[in-house]
Amino acid sequence: MNTLKTQSLNFVRIGFMAGCALAFAAISHAQTTGIEVKDAWVRTSVQGQKATGAFMNITAKDGAKLVGVSSPVAGWGEVHVMKMEGDVMKMRAITALDLPAGKTVALRPGGFHVMLMDLKTPLKKDSTIPLTLRFKDAQGKESTLDLQVNVSTQAPGGASSGSMPGHMSSGQTAPHNPGMGHKH
Repeated sequence: MNTLKTQSLNFVRIGFMAGCALAFAAISHAQTTGIEVKDAWVRTSVQGQKATGAFMNITAKDGAKLVGVSSPVAGWGEVHVMKMEGDVMKMRAITALDLPAGKTVALRPGGFHVMLMDLKTPLKKDSTIPLTLRFKDAQGKESTLDLQVNVSTQAPGGASSGSMPGHMSSGQTAPHNPGMGHKH
């Protein structure tokens, strides 16, 4: 019996050490890219729904651009912007989202956000999904940041998730508008 207990304790220790190593690697990666992501969440979806939004706050220490997104739960991902054009709220894909040095950029319903398209399965509340963000720094060097993102019906802390009307895509870069997506 003591041998079985010793083996079980060794497995627990090895698992704990591996978990610590993975956590350290994730922290190190975030520090090497100089990018911090907080309050990330993805909106739940239902059977047959083909797209959903992902939202978060991103701070790039030295400035960067968010140039891509991917997740194994979706066929592809895009960075989007929503804005009023006359009396109509329009949503479209953008090729890059500026992340000014040291400033937090909010990706949230009704402004800048990530769209996960061609969903492969419904995203259930209280689950998590892997999400990879791709960045480009001022020198053109690309880096990625892998996240595990909570699936929810609302933002962390209970803030309203807002609404997201129909989808339009043009693939153009959005003009920088300091008022959009930067309010707290």
